[in-house]
Amino acid sequence: MTLIRRKPFAVNSIFDELFDNPVARVNSWGGSTFPAVNIKKDDGKFEIELAAPGMKKSNFNIELNEGRLTISTEKKTEKEEKNEEGNYTRREFSYTSFSKSFTLPNEVDEEKINAKYEDGVLVVEIPQTKAEIKKPKLIDIS
Repeated sequence: MTLIRRKPFAVNSIFDELFDNPVARVNSWGGSTFPAVNIKKDDGKFEIELAAPGMKKSNFNIELNEGRLTISTEKKTEKEEKNEEGNYTRREFSYTSFSKSFTLPNEVDEEKINAKYEDGVLVVEIPQTKAEIKKPKLIDIS
């Protein structure tokens, strides 16, 4: 596996991800870890797999805005223990969140994007449309 450090909040083109290195990556920034992401293209669709074990599907938020797909999650855990005499209390809490954005190519069917979360892996399917091949056009200069 190749480890690559990325700038935080960077928006990655899905094509950059496909042709740069399509294997899972782990990125660290500020002490938090971004989950490994696999991106593949087959059978007329793109598929994003995101490893996020221990989450629930209700922890995820997937948003599509102006050709940018953003996957984010947030999970809070609190645990408190007290002994019977009440002379000590142990309290633990944790907070985990991440957000990753992808710029989608023009030839995707945004209305048919779907996602499922199973066995610790979020899979987002992005169907492709038939891209119209545009012929070169000469622009006159006035």
